[in-house]
Amino acid sequence: MKIVSTIFRTLPWAALVGIIGFTGISYTQTTADSSAAIVSPKSAAKADAAIEPRKPSISEDAAVTVDPASLLPDLPPVPRENATLVGGTIEHLDHVRDRITVHVFGGGKQTILFDPRTAVYRDGKPASVADLHEGERVYLDTILDGSTVFARSMRLDAARATGQSQGVIVKYSADRGELTFRDALAPNTVQVRVTSGTKVKQNGRFASFSELVPGSLISVGFSSDGAGKNTANEISILALPGTRYIFAGDIVHIDLRTGLLVLNSSTDLKTYEVYLNPSATPDDGLHAGANVTVLTTYDGTRYVVRSISINSR
Repeated sequence: MKIVSTIFRTLPWAALVGIIGFTGISYTQTTADSSAAIVSPKSAAKADAAIEPRKPSISEDAAVTVDPASLLPDLPPVPRENATLVGGTIEHLDHVRDRITVHVFGGGKQTILFDPRTAVYRDGKPASVADLHEGERVYLDTILDGSTVFARSMRLDAARATGQSQGVIVKYSADRGELTFRDALAPNTVQVRVTSGTKVKQNGRFASFSELVPGSLISVGFSSDGAGKNTANEISILALPGTRYIFAGDIVHIDLRTGLLVLNSSTDLKTYEVYLNPSATPDDGLHAGANVTVLTTYDGTRYVVRSISINSR
């Protein structure tokens, strides 16, 4: 202590002030650095915790779960058309492609599509496609959806089913009471029994069984007894071979390559397909939306246009 005091006494006053100031600064810096060295690790730990990904809870996962079916667009409604009844036993079910192969009563096989719009019934009660099993007897109300056959409904274990079909007569055996016709939806011909209770109509009036000639276009309402036997309840003769028919209405589709002309009749509001004569030159005014009057002849397979006139509105 005496040595320090002696040094202070021997040093000039200015030097003494400098030593004291430097010592104070050094002490201050050391204190600040020491403090920072203690606090910095805690701050770094908080920063690491702030950027750590947050783990969602179970309740949050449940809140964002989406049913995949809800992402699919709604299917259009099933067309309201007369259905053709197809009866047989289920040979194969394809749940991936949504189609069913039926061994049709009377021979032959037919593959029919279905989707969630198809109504399924078992013993008259609602069921599902999962209730279908290979080997079961099934009746399907089918319609033509574009180029495919679609099942509007399926009925299992039906004691008696009814249906509507349209086609061209192949043969009528009066002695056997059997009518064979070719349906547009079925790959094979269809046979129905004709009894004394079967009604035959043409143009809304009762007709005789003798009018059931090959080539006639008919509509048949029939029922099935569940054993593969179909009985015609009513037969409507729509067109006879060689007979002329006049249609008037708006053109809804025209294909000049095939000669197909589809029009919506203003008389009965039904759609008819007629075919232009390949040798005829179509009028420039023939287009979708045009109102026309068409004179046709039914040749046993289709309506062939003999003349056509475009009507002014």
